[in-house]
Amino acid sequence: MDNQGEKLKFCKYCGEKIPEDAVICTKCGRQVEEIKKGNGSDQIIINNNNSASAAASASAAASGFYGKPKNKWVALLLCLFVGFFGAHKFYEGKAGVGILYMLTGGLFLVGVVIDFIGLLAKPNPYYI
Repeated sequence: MDNQGEKLKFCKYCGEKIPEDAVICTKCGRQVEEIKKGNGSDQIIINNNNSASAAASASAAASGFYGKPKNKWVALLLCLFVGFFGAHKFYEGKAGVGILYMLTGGLFLVGVVIDFIGLLAKPNPYYI
């Protein structure tokens, strides 16, 4: 990286050789100089987001929902009639909680009552 004629300086944080006009160290990423206020045409864009999952979550956020749509009324009826077996949890795709509801009778019916009230407050459709 040592080019003939290119003036270099050392990063004050990691000691790496960097170009003399660098504002951010290319090795440690720390800001080594103040950003000069120009006429607004000099823009610095730093994109450290290289993961595919971040792109997927950004597109999900842009579309307005994060999961699969579920019908509020179906879940409400399942909760009302067979909630102590966890049927509404299985409908939502939450198998682990559904099994817990089956083993404990809907968390001793307290969980069923709480879920019923929560489902009443949700919009139709809601997203899981």
